[in-house]
Amino acid sequence: MKRIVQFSLFFIVILTLFFFNKLYLSKNNEIIVKSDNLNDQIISKTENNLIKNLKYEVNLDQNKQYIITSDLSELINSNNSEIIKMQKVKALIIDQNRIPLIIKSDNADYNNDNYSTKFRNNVSIEYMNNKIFSDKADLDFENNIAKIFENVRYEGSQGSILSDNIKINLITKKIDIYMNNENDKVQLNKN
Repeated sequence: MKRIVQFSLFFIVILTLFFFNKLYLSKNNEIIVKSDNLNDQIISKTENNLIKNLKYEVNLDQNKQYIITSDLSELINSNNSEIIKMQKVKALIIDQNRIPLIIKSDNADYNNDNYSTKFRNNVSIEYMNNKIFSDKADLDFENNIAKIFENVRYEGSQGSILSDNIKINLITKKIDIYMNNENDKVQLNKN
């Protein structure tokens, strides 16, 4: 009886090795198996880089803070910098007087090394009772400048302004409003 059990086990092991060899070690199937593994790795890498409801909080100095959030983000390494491509973005710059500057856009590219951010598509900026709308806006914290450009429209209590560019110094709050072509004039509409 003992020999029959040993023979049966030996026979099962041989059958298992035979099927294992046919399924996994055969040359015809080897390429398919490797291809499937590569696809799985690519899919998992892409899925791992996507983040929902991302939020960064940065203390620019003792009195200023920068907070940026997005519904969906993707992490990308570019030129030894971590760039976060964001969708449905909201950013707050809180100054020393605790007055927030709110920026919203459909998309943004946030540089995690220097905190500079490029807002794109349906950009809206609110500061106190003033609103600015444009296609693009760039925040450069190294030079403390915000540049708003392409189809810029400002709306405030005194009226509205149409221009190509608005440049804001984030420290002094000095604002430059100008056109790309020196011969064109900024349009001012008073209320």
